Amino acid sequence: MMAQTAAGGQKTVLVIVGGSMAAIKAPSVLRRLRERGARVNVIATRAALAFVTELSLSTAADGPVGTDEAWFTPRPDALHLSMAKADAAVIVGASAELLAGAAHGHAGDLALATLLSVPGPVLWAPAMNAAMWRNLAVQANVKRLREWGHQFLGPEVGAFGTHGEGTGLGRMAEPEEIAAAVMEVLRPPTPHDLAGLKVVVSAGPTREYLDPVRFISNPSSGKMGFAVAEDARDRGAQVTLVTGPVNLPGPSGMEVVRVESALELRDAVIQAAQDADIVVMTAAVADYRAAEQQHEKQAKVAGDVSIQLTPNPDILAELGSSKGSRVLVGFAMETHAGVERAAVKAARKNADFILLNYPTQEGTAFGGDDNQVTLVRADGTHEDWPRTSKREVARQLLDEALRVREASGATPSSSPAHP
Repeated sequence: MMAQTAAGGQKTVLVIVGGSMAAIKAPSVLRRLRERGARVNVIATRAALAFVTELSLSTAADGPVGTDEAWFTPRPDALHLSMAKADAAVIVGASAELLAGAAHGHAGDLALATLLSVPGPVLWAPAMNAAMWRNLAVQANVKRLREWGHQFLGPEVGAFGTHGEGTGLGRMAEPEEIAAAVMEVLRPPTPHDLAGLKVVVSAGPTREYLDPVRFISNPSSGKMGFAVAEDARDRGAQVTLVTGPVNLPGPSGMEVVRVESALELRDAVIQAAQDADIVVMTAAVADYRAAEQQHEKQAKVAGDVSIQLTPNPDILAELGSSKGSRVLVGFAMETHAGVERAAVKAARKNADFILLNYPTQEGTAFGGDDNQVTLVRADGTHEDWPRTSKREVARQLLDEALRVREASGATPSSSPAHP
């Protein structure tokens, strides 16, 4: 499940490192891109190598670094042409010098000559002090590059690293943001392959109140469910998003139902799923609620306190018991024996497949923008997906749901196919 080219191969990203202090973050950008499944080529300008070593760039890229010295070394190919064979280019730590050279078609070094030959989209991540960024010449160059179709990420407001400059607009975007933006640029045009289908998605945590001010919950951000809902919407589906309390604005172009408790979420999902074609349960539903919710705030007492809990309904199992022709997808979060437990869960709850999360894995915990999952079926077969953005996981999830649906020969929800 790597980032794919139109021909089915791995995507290649050309990373050009500019001569700014932000160049020290370039190895992190390279690693993030590779984690997301891209192959990377890297070029370092002479100025960049004053801030970051060729060895650190080569290690992060898992390959050689293009330099001006290498460009003039006798070789059987034209280095600027071979390195330009990329699906996209990103300039990390883009300086005013690089912006000026590109905007005026210069080719005096390897970076600029290669940029003239890149066939794919170009993304700039500028980094310079606020005064330079505001300069009319710099802004004219940015304007010209935008008119040619180049894209810009940042700069952002932040602290500058030298000479007591303080804060201002000119700080480079963070490596994670840059990698995510590049992979978004590389996404193929969204197909309209869910047109005519109804998709129901649950997202976020639930809150189980003990009294008016205290509750049991979890750190779920809702980002995974929102990504699924947005991807389904963009692919033409009629979407209902049922979400627990999250700090995310309701996406446009869909019905958004906001709930708090597991019982409220259960009622909303069961109602929406009656005529759904695909139901995706990403919500982190609390397993238990207070057996008796207190209607007044309970005073603090000395010593231990016991609270009696009662199980919440198993919404995924309830959906599975009257599944009909709809595709049913669940999520599981395990710290050990994950595949085995997820397979048992899929079989017991009659889900078509489960996506297994790893909450203790670095970079994929609650609240992050990335995820790494394993698709698990009831028969124990499974597929490990690489760490990538939650939007990309959403796309792959819906691709698999469509394959399951087509294999079953299901008809759209407009026909009376559901129980």
